[in-house]
Amino acid sequence: MAVWPCAGAVPEGAWDMTLDAASSALRLRHAATGTVLSGRVSFAAVVNGSYQELRVQAPRDGRSQRLVLVDRRDEVQGYLTAVIEGNRVSLAAAPRSPMLFTGELTYTAEGTFGAQAFACRTGASGGMVVQMASGPADSLLNDSLFDPQRDLVLRFAAHGLAITTRLSESAGPPLFHAQLQARFSEAGFSPITLELLPDYYRSRYAPEYRLIDRKRTPVAPTGWMSWNTYFDTATEQDNLDNASIAAKRLLPYGLTIWQIESWQENSPRLPVSNFHNLSLRPSPEKFPHGMKWLAGQLRALGFRPGIWTVPWGTGDEGFYSEHRDWFLHDAKGQPFQNWSGRYMLDPSQPEVRRHMEETNRIMSSDWGYEVFKIDGLEQEAHLLEQAEARAALRQPDVDAYRLSMEALRRGVGPDRVMLACQGTYTGPDVTVADATRIGGDLVVFPDPPNWRSYVTQARVTLARLFTNNLIWYNDPDTLKVGEPATLDVARIATTVVALPGQLTFLSDKLGELPAERMRLLQQALPVCDVHPLDLWPIPDLKPVWDLKIRRPFASWDVVSVFNWEDSAHDYRLSMADLGLDPHKDYLVYEFWSRKLLGVRRGAVELSAGPRSNLLLALHEAQHRPQFVSTDRHISQGGVELAGLTWSEASATLEVQLELVESDALTFTVYVPEPFELANTSADGAVVERVSIDGRIASIVVHRATSGKATLRLKFLRRSSGPETR
Repeated sequence: MAVWPCAGAVPEGAWDMTLDAASSALRLRHAATGTVLSGRVSFAAVVNGSYQELRVQAPRDGRSQRLVLVDRRDEVQGYLTAVIEGNRVSLAAAPRSPMLFTGELTYTAEGTFGAQAFACRTGASGGMVVQMASGPADSLLNDSLFDPQRDLVLRFAAHGLAITTRLSESAGPPLFHAQLQARFSEAGFSPITLELLPDYYRSRYAPEYRLIDRKRTPVAPTGWMSWNTYFDTATEQDNLDNASIAAKRLLPYGLTIWQIESWQENSPRLPVSNFHNLSLRPSPEKFPHGMKWLAGQLRALGFRPGIWTVPWGTGDEGFYSEHRDWFLHDAKGQPFQNWSGRYMLDPSQPEVRRHMEETNRIMSSDWGYEVFKIDGLEQEAHLLEQAEARAALRQPDVDAYRLSMEALRRGVGPDRVMLACQGTYTGPDVTVADATRIGGDLVVFPDPPNWRSYVTQARVTLARLFTNNLIWYNDPDTLKVGEPATLDVARIATTVVALPGQLTFLSDKLGELPAERMRLLQQALPVCDVHPLDLWPIPDLKPVWDLKIRRPFASWDVVSVFNWEDSAHDYRLSMADLGLDPHKDYLVYEFWSRKLLGVRRGAVELSAGPRSNLLLALHEAQHRPQFVSTDRHISQGGVELAGLTWSEASATLEVQLELVESDALTFTVYVPEPFELANTSADGAVVERVSIDGRIASIVVHRATSGKATLRLKFLRRSSGPETR
């Protein structure tokens, strides 16, 4: 074994390398982070007109910082050198004589990078596709590994790069396989580069980066809230009427939270600054039985009660007069005011923070609310950054905003969900909140949402997607699918909110929804566990959103192709743009129309109508009967598919499904030549019907109660000779 470069030349904390000359095995180690990659390095070249692989050998001339490339005659034809600059190492080949050869340097390495690490992309792309993943999915577009526990990135750069993930059979950390190639020719050369980027999020985006508390919020929250339909008029009866419908139509699908909005005294009429936000007195007109009673009613229906609060100010003149010293005043003695109140608190005072903590404790421990939407954060942060407001603080030297956020968290308790509205990843909000609103309201009072509202919801989703399910869960505001939105626009809204795995709250009047609109809400629940693959803010409204799903039994892509325009548009979507192998065949199935678009290689031609989207499932063709979709969820198997097993010997596909009570699920299978569906059976469910349309078989199953079911599909193989089973 030879150390290369020599140990004395390696800066402390940088990479060191060891080469086994006999096998050309190169081991790269970064001691400071414990990162280790090992694998074979080789150089395939045309030397003097003859194609051959040059062996990588130890130095022969006393220069320890370069290895030699040796041809089949054992003659040195070139060199392999390394440049180490701190956390960055570059490997490059050079000929012994100028332009002696052309070829490719290849380093095929494996290593682990952390128990929760995943392959991703950190080199920002101007392409048309945004990537996300459910499970350890891979993409040929990925250029990095990210360890979210250490906030550490390992970025690769090479002319040819492929990163694949292999899960450990012993539930250990994933094993990553990286193939890197660099080309050398008369036109120039490209090195292979590996670079560690410590504090990836902390140094770029979130100075106080930390992971979501999975014990408190293991999955993205789902719920219903009244604001974007009722605004400030919703009563306790309005909430209970909708909750009664949701308990039957949405609770079995994964709706969990019922959030009460605009409940405070003096809240039947906007603006919010007039609401009596600090006294915990509910509006007697809208909530005559009180907030504790209502929480109990919601819990009895099966929901976790949630509540909206604005703890920074009030419109209650009586409360202000009684606690005048708690409030901020300008140099003329006039109270500060903004969206949150006509009188704004001074959170630098310990007594004020104790009040904030105690009111949250009462709502949590006494009233029984489990989810807290804390509003007005953006306005409060801006206020406390103003020089005049800072001068008015009783204790100007303390970080009043941080201390007040910590007081609010103490008040709600360690087991309650806290949503920051609108929080920012650049401040201390990330240290206490489980979720955050990422944009403004979907609606502007008193109007229903318009097309611009839905487009803006998509824009803010992309801009903050890189934080979702890492720092916290993103809240893009409510999913509204009712009229006046067209069905196509409602489908866009469902895809924008649900496909990226965001917090999903609903806001329609449920009793007024047609069945096809209610079905959209059901198809968005529960939230599929999705993490970003593109780890940077995306400023553009990308037309293609690609969710890559990987399970132990199958992998597939769910791709939304959005047409944001007012006229129809044609698309040519290449497999390479999606990070798929352009040399393989893929089944392409469209969810909304329930149609197979065919088997495609290289690219697929598509046409989308104005203000609509196509929701595709892409599966690598197996040339046998295979699953392509279900109608249960827009992830097309991401939440309801629990297992798949194909038996070649018996030509049987066995499917494990998670079914919702009394919900008829359609399981869709592609049946290529020479197969035909012979019969179906199910354990734990009833096969309602089977239909065949060309090479697509659709099997409808249901069960009376929610639970697991096993579906078995038996196929015939036909040939030119006698039939065989």
